[in-house]
Amino acid sequence: MQFDDRVAVVTGSARGIGKAIAQRLFNAGATVVVADLDQDSVDEACREIGSQDTERIAGFACDVSDPDSVVALFKAVKERFQRLDILVNNAGITRDNLFSRMTFEQWKQVIDVNLTGTFLCCRHAFPMVRKSPAGRIINIASVAAGGNIGQANYSASKAGVIGLTRTLSIELARYKVTANAVAPGFIDTEMTRAVPEKARKIWIDKIPVGRAGTPEDIAEAVEFLASDGASYITGEVMEVDGGMSMPEAVAASFRRSGGGIGSTSQG
Repeated sequence: MQFDDRVAVVTGSARGIGKAIAQRLFNAGATVVVADLDQDSVDEACREIGSQDTERIAGFACDVSDPDSVVALFKAVKERFQRLDILVNNAGITRDNLFSRMTFEQWKQVIDVNLTGTFLCCRHAFPMVRKSPAGRIINIASVAAGGNIGQANYSASKAGVIGLTRTLSIELARYKVTANAVAPGFIDTEMTRAVPEKARKIWIDKIPVGRAGTPEDIAEAVEFLASDGASYITGEVMEVDGGMSMPEAVAASFRRSGGGIGSTSQG
């Protein structure tokens, strides 16, 4: 998969999954724009991703929840590169709490960044993406879109991202722009490393492949959806979760049995 003539914007890409995505696209030949909240972190990420190749990497501070900041980002991209082919909406936050204790501010912060931020970036990137011969919008959702304890805000935001993605896939097909989502499961990042070891073990025990995912696992999926090989795929949600979202009872039973035939019963 080669992207020698493509320009990509990756939001939330100064670290973690976003940085792995930016690195992957850069390594495949794309010109990459790193966008994140803090300019110092953005500049450091650009140095690490692009090394000495400053012609193919640029970084801009952007708060995706702020309409003016998003407008400024895509104005800067247009002035610097005159085009945009790939938009990856990765920026996201968590503010976990049980629903009964969740404050309005916790709710609003997550919705503003994860859902409204994705909408704003899609909206202001579209005038450039629609002109690309291979326009791609890839939104990072989550398997938590199906619901997760303590994450009413996050789950709602990611379910919204999936709905937005599927709507865009219908509306933008006339422009030959595809819109897809990648839904990570339990990924080894700074965020999940902060989870207590006992809780991490509970999560990993739910994963049939027996390990946490890596940012590179997500980056590979994004690279494929951004490629020419995915030109006939749109409106899809690719779950990259090691099988975690399979019916848990079936998966757990199969694991406990050692994978033997007849280890599960059918009603």
